[in-house]
Amino acid sequence: MRPVALDWSIDNCTVARAMEILGEKWTLVVLREVFSGVRRFDDMRVRTGVPRQVLTNRLATLVAQGVLRREPYREPGSRLRHEYRLTAKGIDLWPVLVAVLAWGDRYLADPEGPPLSVGHRDCGAEVRVELHCADGHHVTEPRDVVPRPGPGARRR
Repeated sequence: MRPVALDWSIDNCTVARAMEILGEKWTLVVLREVFSGVRRFDDMRVRTGVPRQVLTNRLATLVAQGVLRREPYREPGSRLRHEYRLTAKGIDLWPVLVAVLAWGDRYLADPEGPPLSVGHRDCGAEVRVELHCADGHHVTEPRDVVPRPGPGARRR
């Protein structure tokens, strides 16, 4: 049986477009750092070990794509520098990062457990990503979801 998906073009696929921005390993590491409050270039570089030019390129891409914005700062006696802050577009990536964290914790953590957890500020409970349909039904299994053409879909 031929999959229905083959009838539709993927030329304007938003997953592919998102991965053009996010699909490189260091990009999510940079976002992890900014979400954790590490906003300055040198702090990111030292903490992550990302090569200087790679970090420069990742930050430039995230700024150009509107995920981060540059904010100037100057330490006394030093030149003007920039730190990186999340935009609304960047903040919307939080569930993606939490989902990647949960997957990594489940399959890749050291025997003693994951090195990071995220908790709800108000009650302290662990934060996790859950899927719900627009009517509020909890979606737990991939087979409970049916891919279908959206309003921007184009026939092949």
